[in-house]
Amino acid sequence: MTEKISFMERSEYMTEEGGRGERVLPERYRIPNQELRQRFEFREIRREEAEEAADIEQICFPPHEACSRSMMHQRVETAPELFLVAQDRQTGRLAGFLNGLSTDECVFRDEFFTDAKLYDPRGKNVMLLGLDVLPPYRRQGLARELMYEYLRRQLRRGSERILLTCSDEKVEMYQKFGFEDLGIANSTWGNEQWHEMSCLLNR
Repeated sequence: MTEKISFMERSEYMTEEGGRGERVLPERYRIPNQELRQRFEFREIRREEAEEAADIEQICFPPHEACSRSMMHQRVETAPELFLVAQDRQTGRLAGFLNGLSTDECVFRDEFFTDAKLYDPRGKNVMLLGLDVLPPYRRQGLARELMYEYLRRQLRRGSERILLTCSDEKVEMYQKFGFEDLGIANSTWGNEQWHEMSCLLNR
């Protein structure tokens, strides 16, 4: 049986009035599966892993949606702290990862996929650019664990909102992760129609 951990992640932040406030990550983000913690190490990406991440991206997404190899290298070089990888402790290889760019913008646009210069290290919002899990590791809760750990880390970092785009069939999954469907996105990346999803960390 999977053992659940009962704790609430908390993060202090400065209010506009100069005092201290506190954000509490909702209960649904508690770690649901300690077995995954034993199988995988969750950490920031290392620069030498950029090519491995690019390989995983090519497997997980069709060519017209996948991040290019050069762009993956740029993202790793520019904002490694906004990558979260799951490394298989037995093989030493990456099983999957999440990556994003921080910004003060609050609407997703295609340029976030192609221009790492939009990264603002002080930005309060994070545009998630991809959730990648290799096929042998799917349907085991790893995608959920990656997302929940990412949200916990962004809470501690002081982020306020996490945004992403997804296809129709993924909306329900991200809603279960705590995201709200904002409707059809402005982004038409890959000449596709997407939903924009948002998760607030300060409520």
